Order: sequence, then C-alpha cells, then structure tokens
Amino acid sequence: MKNNSPSTLENASHVITSIYGQDAFGLKTMRNYLSREVYKKLLATIKKGHQLDPDIANDVAVAMKQWALEKGASHYTHWFQPLNGSTAGKHDSFVEVDHEGNLELAFSGKNLVKGESDASSFPTGGLRATFEARGYTAWDPTSPAFIKRTGHGATLCIPTAFCSYKGEALDKKTPLLRSMKTVSMQTKRLLACFGESQDIRVTPDLGAEQEYFLIDKKLFSQRPDLMMCGRTLFGNIPPKHQQMEDHYYASIEDRILEFMVDVDKALWALGIPAKTRHNEVAPCQFEIAPMFESLNLAVDHNMLLMEVLRRTANKHGLVCLLHEKPFEGVNGSGKHNNWSLGAPGFGSLFNPGKSPHENAIFLTLLCCVIMAVDKHADILLASVAKAGNEHRLGANEAPPAIISIYLGEMLDEIIQQIENGGSGSPHEKGGVMNIGVDSLPILPIDASDRNRTSPFAFTVNKFEFRAVGSSQTCAWPMTVLNTIMAEALDEVATILEPVAGKPEFNQTLQNTLRDIIKKHKRILFSGDGYRKEWVEEAERRGLYNRPSAVEALSALKTEKATKLFDKYHVMSPSELHARYEVQMEIFLKELCIETETAILMAETLYMPAIAKQLAELANTITKLEKSGISSGINTAKDRATRIGELYDAIPGWVQALREARKNKDTEAMKFGMSALRKVIDTLETITDAHLWPVPTYSELLFLQG
Repeated sequence: MKNNSPSTLENASHVITSIYGQDAFGLKTMRNYLSREVYKKLLATIKKGHQLDPDIANDVAVAMKQWALEKGASHYTHWFQPLNGSTAGKHDSFVEVDHEGNLELAFSGKNLVKGESDASSFPTGGLRATFEARGYTAWDPTSPAFIKRTGHGATLCIPTAFCSYKGEALDKKTPLLRSMKTVSMQTKRLLACFGESQDIRVTPDLGAEQEYFLIDKKLFSQRPDLMMCGRTLFGNIPPKHQQMEDHYYASIEDRILEFMVDVDKALWALGIPAKTRHNEVAPCQFEIAPMFESLNLAVDHNMLLMEVLRRTANKHGLVCLLHEKPFEGVNGSGKHNNWSLGAPGFGSLFNPGKSPHENAIFLTLLCCVIMAVDKHADILLASVAKAGNEHRLGANEAPPAIISIYLGEMLDEIIQQIENGGSGSPHEKGGVMNIGVDSLPILPIDASDRNRTSPFAFTVNKFEFRAVGSSQTCAWPMTVLNTIMAEALDEVATILEPVAGKPEFNQTLQNTLRDIIKKHKRILFSGDGYRKEWVEEAERRGLYNRPSAVEALSALKTEKATKLFDKYHVMSPSELHARYEVQMEIFLKELCIETETAILMAETLYMPAIAKQLAELANTITKLEKSGISSGINTAKDRATRIGELYDAIPGWVQALREARKNKDTEAMKFGMSALRKVIDTLETITDAHLWPVPTYSELLFLQG
C-alpha cells in the first residue's frame, strides 16, 4: 500500500524543490550572489534583450566564480555548439600564480565575456583555411551557466557563441540568436498594425520531445555497427516487435524507471524542467519531454538532456541510442519541435481562443505560417536532412519527407471561408465531449485532432515540426523556421502598415489573407501522409519531395535561400554555404564509416561464422553417408547448398562496397550496403543460433535484465 501521508508528500516536495536549479547560475542564484544594481542590469539583458553593460562583467564573473567554487568546480569552460552538431569547450582552471609564486583563484570579466579556442579542427565549410587556428567564444547571458559534474570533480560551463577571427559564425547558436531577433522584430511590426505597443517583447518558444532507445551495454559492445555507427547495419526483425501495441505508455520496467528517476534528478539540478517520461511505441524506445522555454534556452537544455541521457545510461549498464533509425523495421526516433511565438498578455500568439475565426491576429499569424512553409518547404526539409533521417522519414511513426501542414477540421473550414470571402460561423467543435462514463469527468474538446503523419502540424497553440531527427540539435531547424517566418511577417506587415488605424484596414487584411490562402493552400493536407496516393497528389500540387538527404541539402545552395538569410542578417552567403558544405561532409563521412563497418563485420564476423556452419554441415553429411543412414542427407545438402550460395555472394558485394567507398559514390554505397544486408540477414535465419557472431534483434530489444 502506498504511503501518501502528508510527511511523505512534503519530503518528496522538498527533494524536488531543493535540487531544482542547484547546478545552474539562474535568476534565483544570481539574486543571492549579485548586488541589486548589477542583478537589475543583467536581468534587463536576459529578459528584455538590452545590450549587456560591460561595466558589470567583472562583478558577474566574481559572483559566478564564488558560486562555482562552492559547488566544487576547479575549472571553467566556454561551452559552445560547433557545426558538427555536438557541444565543445576547452577547460581552464581558476588557478593563477602571482609574481611571488603564490596560488590565486582568479576569474575576471574578460575571462567570462570572451575566450579563445583552437578552431582549426572543427568543420568550417570553407569559412577559414585549415592552417588558421584562432576562434573566439562570446558569453551568451540569456542562457544560464551551469555545473557539469563527474565522479571526482566539477566544471563551470558558460554557454557561448563561437566565431572566427573575422567574425563569421562557426556555430549553431549565433545564427539561432540572429533568427530569434529578426522574427521578434517582424512580429512586433505586425502586432503594431493591430494597435499593439511597439515595446512588446516577442519571444520564440520551444518544447522539444526527445525520443531514444536503451539497450544493454554488454550486448551493445558485441555489435560493431552500433558502436561505430549508432545503428544496426544488419539484423532481422524478430517475430514479435511492436505489432501488438503493448509497449506504448506501458508499465515501465524497474531498471528503466530507476534510470529515468536519475535522469530527472540530473536535469532538475541543471534547471531543466523535465516533465514527461514514458515508453514509446517500439520495444526499448522511450521519450522524455520538458516544459516550454525560450527557444535559445530550450536548445541549450536539449543538448544537455542528450548528454545526461547518455551519461546516466552508462551508470545503469545501459547505452542510450539517439540515432534516428537504430533498428530496421521498427519505429525510428525523432525530436518533435513544438514551436510558438509568445508575448506578454497573449501567451502563445498561436492560441486561437474560444472563437479563432474572429481572432484577426491569430488568423494573420496562421496565414504567415502557411505562406512561409509553402514558399520554403525545400529549405525546411534541408534543415532536417541527414543520413539517419533518410532511414526514418516516411516509415514507422515518422512523417514523410513531403512537407505539408495539418491544421485540423475547424481551422480548415475557417481557412476555406476566408478564401471564399465569407464570415459565417464554422462547424462548432467547441464545448464538451461526453465520453459516456458517469464516473469520469466531462472533458473539453480541443479545436482539432492530431495527425501523427504530418511533418508540420498545428496542435492547439503551437506548431509541431515532427521531421527533426532525434540526434539533431534543434538550433538549425529552428533557425530556418524563424527566418522563413520573419520573411512572411515582413511581407504582410509591409502591406498593412500604410493602412493601420484607417477604415480600409479590415478590408486590406481580408484581401491579404485571402490572397495568401489562394496562393499557398496547396501546402495544407489533413489526410494520411503514409498513403501512396498522397505522394501522387503532392506531385500534382507541385509540392517539394526530396527523400534523399543529398538532394534535400541542395536547397541551401539556391539563390532564393542565399538572399533570404542574407536579407534578414541571419547568415551571410559564405556562412550559409559553409553549412551546406559541412552537412554534406558529415553525410559523406557517416556513410563511409557505415560502409567500412559493414565490410569489417562481413569479413571478420559473418563470413567466419558461416564458414564454420558449412564445415559443421559437411561433417554431418559425411557422417551420415558413412553410417549408411540416408534419412536427412538430402535435407542437410540442400541447406548447405543454400548457405553456400549466399556465402559466395558476400565477397562480390564487399568488393563493390570497397569500390564505392574509394570513389565516394554515395548511392552505390547505400545500394551495396542494402544488398549485403539482404544476404547476411537471410543467412541469419538459416544459421545455427549458437554460431551467429553478434546479438540479434530479439536479444537487443528484449534482453534488458
């Protein structure tokens, strides 16, 4: 029987509240360590976007050092996010020695605000020559510094931007911050057309749902493909996997729950508002989701969350797989990016309220989203294009690579009315939903259902970009989304500003929204994105469809993309081109690693095991023939012949892969690995289990004890 006594509940409350934010230099901590005047100035930078007052840097640095030392930190690092999609930073100790050789612990405002790192070993996409090493980090005060703990120490991590000697952005954060600034500015322009204050602060917000797999560490260490590539290059789907729908939201096993408890505690200590945890659809697949936060902070927190997942899994004898498709034939993993624009007094600007069809601001913003996504579906798809997502998009709970928008029945009807120039009331789906069970409460109906096959879906008061890959940083897709939205807002605001406050405003607005819908309604789709008929219909509509990552990334080279990012000062042409080059480089390197791993496994694991199987069969046949027993000889010979034919096919595909790898032929590498997989996966089904050299899917997905 559970103990829900007041003392037990108070203890649980005390544990959560006492650890929350203890390892983050957040506002509460700042108030305790900074003077009132310094805190007020820093708060203006964090909350209102005011330029950082350089005079307070030393005061903040001294306070931050004191706090970090009290937390056991001996070093500090400027924590940044280079273009390879990970996080990085060099560690410097607080140790200084004076002219007499005495130890001092020092950390100045200069150390806080600016750092210098070696940028020569990071991918830069041609922004700098390989022999040029200097790179600079710049403190981002809008994201709290935090303590990273290890078994025997702690490090103060200071979120920063990363740029080259000439000022080009070498990271994911700098363009993100620029895009947040421009979408905020353009949203304020639009709101001003409706009579709102020019001083209103608009912030993009994000809630990132993170999916992941957990497998046993001992089994992981026996799979070179998982170790090198993060996904299985070979393996048959087991007879039972997710088809019984018995894993989603199911009771969480004790070992996994203990892991999740430790993850939550680690995240809460960092000030990350972890909210939801549950089993996902596939065996060994799970999801964690935090509460909504300001976009920049949410991106940093998601990078930390992935690190905490990996580190905590290791402590529990598990391995966290963040690859988009670790296992063929079962669910892939995504990172659903729930994006919105917020402002004081509004909450989410995408909140339609009780009568969204009469809410002019909401409908205008909605039409801006429609226009932005339709005009730049190619760039939006490019933002999620990577090797892992090629395997995921369009299969097993992932949206297709065709970008479309789902609005729901009620909003679809409203959009149709605007297009037709009508003003009648739409079919009411408001009110309450009676589910017919007296003992349960009456539930309010949302304005729309949810469509899991839509890559870009409206969900009550936000848009859910579901195509983002589980291993990706949210920074790049959100940078793209902010920028294309800024352009749409700019275009509409430019039309409305001359008539703002005038009698003709409403008619101008009506005409503008109607024109947007007529021109861009092709992007709206509420049906099943998995049906082959949708592919055909999307082609008739002229929608963008590039399932290949290489094809999708080519959108970043277009003149349209170059002008877009340059116009809104998010990325210069050279910075945008660099991101294309880096993503292509990463794609090719990942594919080459997979190819080399497949060759290695085929030659050093599978072929020896299959040769041993043939030898055992030959020995069995010989013994049967000598014994004079005819029964079973033909069966053994047939099995040996079948295995032998498949065995003989392996060297040819291995050689083809070597040639493709040498020529860096991406399509040939993908085709060769697929063909080799079919051969080896077939052999798995007819080879003795005790001879198979690696853990099978059945073991990986179901052995967690």
